[in-house]
Amino acid sequence: MDIGWKLRRIRHLVRRLKGSIAMRGWRGTLRRIERPLAAVEVTQDEIFIQHPAVGHPRRRILVIETMTPDPSRDSGSVRLCRIFALLNADGWEVDFLADDGDTTSADAVRLGALGVRVVRERPLRWLRREGMALDAVMLCRLPVADQYIDVIHRHAPRARVVFDTVDLHFIRERRAAELIGAPAMMRRAIRLRARELSMVGRCDTTLVVSMDEQDVLKHEAPDAHVELVSNIHDVHARARGFMGRSGLLFVGGFGHPPNEDAVRWFVAEVLPLVRVTAPDTILHVVGDIDPPARRSIEGEGIEVHGRVADIAPLYGQVLISVAPLRFGAGVKGKVNQAMSFGVPVVLTTVAAEGMYLQDGVDALVADTPEVFAAAILRLSHDETLWTAMSDASLENVRRHFSVDVARSALRRALDPRK
Repeated sequence: MDIGWKLRRIRHLVRRLKGSIAMRGWRGTLRRIERPLAAVEVTQDEIFIQHPAVGHPRRRILVIETMTPDPSRDSGSVRLCRIFALLNADGWEVDFLADDGDTTSADAVRLGALGVRVVRERPLRWLRREGMALDAVMLCRLPVADQYIDVIHRHAPRARVVFDTVDLHFIRERRAAELIGAPAMMRRAIRLRARELSMVGRCDTTLVVSMDEQDVLKHEAPDAHVELVSNIHDVHARARGFMGRSGLLFVGGFGHPPNEDAVRWFVAEVLPLVRVTAPDTILHVVGDIDPPARRSIEGEGIEVHGRVADIAPLYGQVLISVAPLRFGAGVKGKVNQAMSFGVPVVLTTVAAEGMYLQDGVDALVADTPEVFAAAILRLSHDETLWTAMSDASLENVRRHFSVDVARSALRRALDPRK
């Protein structure tokens, strides 16, 4: 009866392999495949699970994502963990399934503190036993939704199904194809568009992260119930003002192709122009970067930190955050995060999408090496502009990316009567 699911899973793995080869090449793909899986060290009974908040109807939701969220790895993880906390505060019992099966005991303990119980058995076995008890299921990203939508409808017929796009994949793929001039990638983007829009139609609610993507679905899927649940950030106190700061910061792992492309473009085309005028400028790079890629970008004026447990000290040190993304989709967590610490951002039009930014007020937007370098130098030498932009950054996060905004949209997604 579930042979179809197994076949879809095989097709999903083949698609992932082909897509990774197109984006990263054989060597990059093999490096990702060779990563060791996590060992299970403790049992579920040994992990504390934060009880759902009282005063709400008791409901249960299953969330399925490609991998276990880790806020130190990427902005999508930050967003999902904040969603977990909101669900717990609204009385939801939350079960989580990582499609790749790679969950450490440390992951399970961290998620347990958010009220999340990790599923550590075969998905179909768990769904056959627990599916009828589910009130909602959230399928994160198209590859996950493609695999699980039919078995969710079969084994959890009462559940409201929410498709969390994270970003509209076909937009990101189309932009990458346009940038590098790859016909095969463009054909893949066209197929992705058809699959993604079909999934929107098959789910009860679809979540997007930006108004731009919400507008796309209003046009492409006018009958769909679409809610905007963007990145979710607290506003941090600014560690210090303009004086005493130096350097630039880029945040983003190379497992996400737009990040690697952005850093390589910036290092090759922008940073040398900046260092002609400001030779002491250092670019700090934070994120998951494998050793070969790390060696290929390291050099004078570049410090690669890799993944860091606490990024706050760096945000208290650097003068400017940069987001030189040339393709991508959705809302860029690296931009939100920098602004939440009051660090002004210089970014491309692609990186500014969905961020409610006014060029010259909230951030500086630049799309060519010359304009990007000039914006960095301008901000580096104008304390008044830096301070005004820092203040505007903090206010932008308060207004558009707060917990309260996300809570309201999430409640509408899970209960359209609200």
